[in-house]
Amino acid sequence: MTDDYYDFKHAVDQLKPGEQNPYTGGSGTLSSGLIKPRSMFKVFTICYLATVAAGFYLTLTRGLPILALGLIGVFCAVFYTAPPVSFGHHGLGELAMLLNFGTVIGLGAFYVQAQKFTIEAFLATLPLGIMLFSMIVINEIPDVEEDRAAGKLTLVARYGKKAGAKAYIASWICTCGVIVGSVAMQILPIFTLMALFSLPLVLRSIKTLNAHYDNPLQMAPANLDMILAHSITSFGLIAGYAIYGVLNGSNRLDLVIILSLLAAAYLPVAITLTKASRKKSQVSTGSQ
Repeated sequence: MTDDYYDFKHAVDQLKPGEQNPYTGGSGTLSSGLIKPRSMFKVFTICYLATVAAGFYLTLTRGLPILALGLIGVFCAVFYTAPPVSFGHHGLGELAMLLNFGTVIGLGAFYVQAQKFTIEAFLATLPLGIMLFSMIVINEIPDVEEDRAAGKLTLVARYGKKAGAKAYIASWICTCGVIVGSVAMQILPIFTLMALFSLPLVLRSIKTLNAHYDNPLQMAPANLDMILAHSITSFGLIAGYAIYGVLNGSNRLDLVIILSLLAAAYLPVAITLTKASRKKSQVSTGSQ
């Protein structure tokens, strides 16, 4: 919401709403008039206040590392597009997503429970951050002209669509490399290789992107495949650790409760993605 709000104020997502590619161009709720900017500002301010309250509680009960990670997270969330920093407009937003959606969130959650940091926790959560980098980059490609016109110099806006496609491919190589390498070094359980079930989608998204990065509408299937691949990779890592836990005497009731909550939270998303994927396949078949 913060990103949407300040992009709207900077006229980034007003120049050409993301109608050509439904996976880019912001949510469109402000540019379409569905939500008033002041209302959105109030809502995300309340969210930040709740976050800060939870952060201070966890700092008092679990230690100062939570404060440090929390400050990084809040700073990046606010100033991704908010002035005077707006580092997302200067080619640093992608790296911030990598940092926050991998190590900051992952290690923060791990430290709250384990009261320590480990190389395993770092490597288990790092692929999630790299994949967010991938998602941000591929979503920036259709928006490159609008971003440049509004002065939002993302990595793709700075270096071009071809460079963005190469960065996307490189980030997926890094994601898979971290998982395979960590398993080979016996840091991550072998079951986490289930995350690689996403590879067919990854390869298909790369093929589509390379063929259509100049056409926002035709590259939309690559954006969808990216979302699906991210989900499958993430759930593959989770499933791998679930199996590892069961085989090593973890509390099965706790595991069932955690996985049930996760399924309840993401089931609506999974249904939506499945429907979108089927629709894409039908359109593709019809066009052929």
